[in-house]
Formats: sequence, structure tokens, C-alpha cells
Amino acid sequence: MAVFAETSAPTNPMAPHFGVVRSMVDELADTFTITVEAPGDGFHFEPGQFTMLYAFGVGEVPISISGDPADHSSLVQTIRVVGTVTDAIYHLAPGDHIGIRGPFGRPWPLEQARGSELVIVGGGIGLAPLRPVVYAALRDRETFERVIILYGARSPSEILFAEELEEWGGRFDLDVMVTVDTGDSSWRGAVGVVTELVHRGPFDPDNSTVLMCGPEMMMRYTALALQKRGVALESVYASLERNMRCGVGICGHCQFGPHFVCWEGPVFCYSDVARLLGIKEV
Repeated sequence: MAVFAETSAPTNPMAPHFGVVRSMVDELADTFTITVEAPGDGFHFEPGQFTMLYAFGVGEVPISISGDPADHSSLVQTIRVVGTVTDAIYHLAPGDHIGIRGPFGRPWPLEQARGSELVIVGGGIGLAPLRPVVYAALRDRETFERVIILYGARSPSEILFAEELEEWGGRFDLDVMVTVDTGDSSWRGAVGVVTELVHRGPFDPDNSTVLMCGPEMMMRYTALALQKRGVALESVYASLERNMRCGVGICGHCQFGPHFVCWEGPVFCYSDVARLLGIKEV
């Protein structure tokens, strides 16, 4: 069982703060990034944490933070429009107000990963909760022997943060591999599922810490591919998504077997949840 550092919730986790929308940027056909001016004395979070965003008069939704943890002046979150609340947030404009609770949850175990090769595996919009890890790793690059990013999308038009991936791929201190399930006439990169990148990724399975986020099916097969490479599941961490309401483990909406994802997660050591991920409809 993995040991995480204790993460404290806000003083009054049920009271939302008011944030002012700075900008809205379309990322994909159904995905956008909202930047909110940090409320109060600044916004502090650790990579992997999330907030509860409240669209006034509509409702509240849990969203992972996708911005730079060193930037305390703003809150950046990348959101897929999948329902009434996210649609309401999408239609906000600069200057509008939004409610914010958090940050909540256990972050990625970057302290535990110090000295190892850091392998970041993302699928689709799952790259959003991992982007703060990249920012943190680049800021403290000497902490990790290697930093490898393996990312998969369904098609070239659905690659999230494409410009940043290209920028990161041009660095000498990062290894970036991108694949798509289905290419088009303009695509010159790899075609195939992200697990194929795991099979040939340039990392040492005996000295790697793997952080992954994406559809649960993708993470299950990625874990199997990592095991085939010789990576111990105790060195693999996954960010899970469930229907969260309170953010502090009270309401029970995010219960996952014996776990509460909002409080014990969203980041889990994969060995702690592997059995549950193999059970349908848990």
C-alpha cells in the first residue's frame, strides 16, 4: 500500500469563494480551458488536486486543475462539456463570476518519485490533470533522472495541448511520444493505442514512477503493458474520476469499493485499486 503525504482541506470546505473569469480558450471541439483570477490571497494547489466549480443557479462539478502550481495568481482548469453545469461554465465570459471550493484530494506523489525516471501516461483529456506534473518536473528537472511523456488521442484533431506537446518534444531534457488511434492524410506520427508506446518507451522499468490518467479501460491495459515491461504496480499511480458532490468524503457519491475518491484520491497507487478497476460498474 502506498503512503501519501497528508493533504488538508480548506478551513471551510463547503463555502465557495468567488472567482472572476479572466479568459476562456477553446482547446478541442468539446473541450475548453478557463482561467480564473485567484480569490483571496492567491490559489495554492499540488499537481493532481481538483476543485468544485459552481455555476451560479445551475450546479457544481468537480474539475481537475491543469495549470502551473507555481502560479498563485490564477486557477486554470481544462473542461470537457458533458452536461448542464459544464455547458453553463463554457458560456461564461471574462468578468463573470464563478464559485470555487477547494483544492481537494491527494496529489501525485512527486516527492516519492524523486530520483527515479518519471513516466507520464495520458489518454485524451486525461493529459489535463497531468500537465501540472510536467510544469513541476521542468521547474525541478534535476530531481528526476528522466522525464518521459506518453500520450494517446483518438485522432489528430483531438490531441489536447498539441502546441505544448510539440514544444516539450523539442526539448533535450524530455522524451515525448504521441500516438493517435486513427490518423488522417496530414498525420505523420505514430498510429495505435497508447499501450504500444509503453512497450517501446525509453524508460527503465526497475527505476520508474508512472503517473497515468485517462479512460479507465486505457489505464487497465496500460497497467498490464507496464507489468509486461517489468514495472511493479506499487510504482504506478492513477487518477480516478467519480461523481463527487461534497469533496470531503461525507456524501458518499464518489464511493469506489471501500474508497472515497474525493478524499482518498483522486490519485491512487494502482496496486490498491487494480482489483476494483477489473470489476464492471463499481
